Amino acid sequence: MIIVSTVIQFGVGMPSHAPLSNLLSQERPLVSDGALATELEARGCNLADPLWSAKVLLEQPDLIRDVHRDYFAAGANIATTASYQATPQGFAARGIGGPEALELVALSVRLAAEARQEHLAGHPDAGPLLVAGSVGPYGAYLADGSEYRGDYVLSPAEFEDFHAPRIAALVNAGFDLLALETLPSFAEAEALLALSREHGVDTWFSFSLRDGGHISDGTPLADVARLLDGQPHVAAVGVNCVPLNLVTPALAALREHTDKPLVAYPNSGETYDPATKTWSRDRTAAAGAPASLGSAAPEWRKLGARIVGGCCRTTPRDIAVLAGLAGNA
Repeated sequence: MIIVSTVIQFGVGMPSHAPLSNLLSQERPLVSDGALATELEARGCNLADPLWSAKVLLEQPDLIRDVHRDYFAAGANIATTASYQATPQGFAARGIGGPEALELVALSVRLAAEARQEHLAGHPDAGPLLVAGSVGPYGAYLADGSEYRGDYVLSPAEFEDFHAPRIAALVNAGFDLLALETLPSFAEAEALLALSREHGVDTWFSFSLRDGGHISDGTPLADVARLLDGQPHVAAVGVNCVPLNLVTPALAALREHTDKPLVAYPNSGETYDPATKTWSRDRTAAAGAPASLGSAAPEWRKLGARIVGGCCRTTPRDIAVLAGLAGNA
């Protein structure tokens, strides 16, 4: 309830909490934040844990608020909560029961909202500033790289049982929009579409990729676009946690089959090896890749990207460049 009152306080007389769908119809694009987990690692957090960044909700929540605040200061319009891997099932494996686990999910929203409040206190004309409730795929809970393969098989009911408690906790905490992220599985996207429709909140769907035309499980992006195109609560569709060189072909493939606003927040240009859990420069991918987020963003905007940000290994410095291009600096 604290978050609800905060949203009302800062929503009066300013555009900071206009529905996402309304903001996306305006000329200026929105800038999302950059990496949370790898930025926390850069600040000394050890995330070698199945909970990943959700571990910091337990141990050092103030650091999460600090990262959100730094992204707002860099010019981001959207803070994405530290709930990507914050599942009741994952917390249960650490001996944390249902009610406490759901309170930790709600805490992720409070921390982002507090960072927004602190930023607005010093920059009352900043905005719009939104809090996106992050939901990662089932593969993220498995913590074995499955969110880049999508090779797990669950029934629609099993997907719903897994995702429903976290989504409800995020909605009840008072976020501005739902970010369904790094989705590798078409079947999981179908289940999440049904769940998000029940809540009727502005939602974006973003997918991990096998290549520039397919999500990680091999489903053509054309099928993804057709699935989401006619859904009123789906405010945007796109890609995240992908190499820079895949973004342009992926957005072009989506644009052929939907007029929805697009969202793109790729990685820094490095490639993640889920087996070794390390990052490296992939010379093959880099050969055809843009030099940076900033150099690629204008082309993505031409293709219909209305939300642009960064994923793994991107920093507030990267987001400041995007914000400058968007006129937020």
